[in-house]
Amino acid sequence: MNKQVQNWQGHSIEAQGLCKSFMSGEVTIKVLDGVSIGIAAGELTLISGPSGCGKSTLLSLLSALQKPDAGRVLILGQDITALGQKDLQRFRLEHTGFIFQGFNLFGALTALEQVQLPLGYLGLSDKQARERAMQALEEVDMLHRVASRPAQLSGGEKQRVAMARALAKRPQFLFADEPTSALDGENGHNIVDILHRVAREHGTTVLCVSHDPRLIGSADRVLAMEDGLIGREWRPEKSAHGESNAVK
Repeated sequence: MNKQVQNWQGHSIEAQGLCKSFMSGEVTIKVLDGVSIGIAAGELTLISGPSGCGKSTLLSLLSALQKPDAGRVLILGQDITALGQKDLQRFRLEHTGFIFQGFNLFGALTALEQVQLPLGYLGLSDKQARERAMQALEEVDMLHRVASRPAQLSGGEKQRVAMARALAKRPQFLFADEPTSALDGENGHNIVDILHRVAREHGTTVLCVSHDPRLIGSADRVLAMEDGLIGREWRPEKSAHGESNAVK
């Protein structure tokens, strides 16, 4: 198995030799074992694999939520693994959006307030934040629920509000961790369609980890993980780019 994939040209995210281990009592568990990949902008890239294969850990390293034990992550050519905590926080605020399985919404806030909240940290005025939040809610078809709180929303609606909150920042990089696992078929497909549209229309680098088979056919590129390594990659037949088996 080739742990070092060459030819980084055109990739907005590059992972080189990533290793990560965790302690369980007195036992060291190796989660990632020298992973090297490149992720392109303007595509929905899916990291697929069974629970415990390391895909969520890989996402957390590529999105600068954690640092690797070894290896490095380059985003637009910058080694983010070399940044200090303050610079990492600023990088995540200004350039990245996150979507999680559990929605992470605040119970007391309306949909509009949820989406507006992070925009204040970007220095936007209240008027600018409201305008941008409304635009993001419109993009996920949630303008009719701007005054609703999480308890009044379905699971699919909660996830779309969470997506609007991420999109309102207009991030260059959008990271999604199991975004459809708590949703039924129709809502799951809606979320996948939005992710793909964001990549295509905004040129955003969209990276999603999931074991949900619904995402595989809609992704531009699929990276299959097993036991801490990328086993193979391919492009679903629906992709205009054709199929690839660059990773063996």
